[in-house]
Amino acid sequence: MPSCVNVDKCDGCKGKDKTACQYICPNDLMKLDRNLMKAWNQEPEACWECYSCVKICPQSAIEVRAYADIVPLGGSVVPLRGSDSIMWTVKFRNGKLKRFKFPIRTTAEGSIKPYEGMPEPGDIKDQLLFTETGKTLPKL
Repeated sequence: MPSCVNVDKCDGCKGKDKTACQYICPNDLMKLDRNLMKAWNQEPEACWECYSCVKICPQSAIEVRAYADIVPLGGSVVPLRGSDSIMWTVKFRNGKLKRFKFPIRTTAEGSIKPYEGMPEPGDIKDQLLFTETGKTLPKL
């Protein structure tokens, strides 16, 4: 089910240029209504249900509605974001609660260098993969 914004909780990230959910949505679905200062999902049918907006929302105002097998009987999945972790509270159909705590990324955005220490790319026609070294196969 697509993400849904609880307008009673949403504060539009306090009038910043871009809300957290706008920043993180991989499908660019989240928009900010500047008149109401509330975020909203402009195309719910295109939502990937990746939970990125749910996890990043500082007000816990976004939820991804669960599937029909848990919703009718009162099940839910609710994140609570802290400065160093996210606490997920899962309520099952039978009313049982479980909590899971997961650390969040601690590296600064843009600081990861994925190709550091890797060999320079070779000739595209040598049939070796990027990380392979050794004898070059005959060129095509």
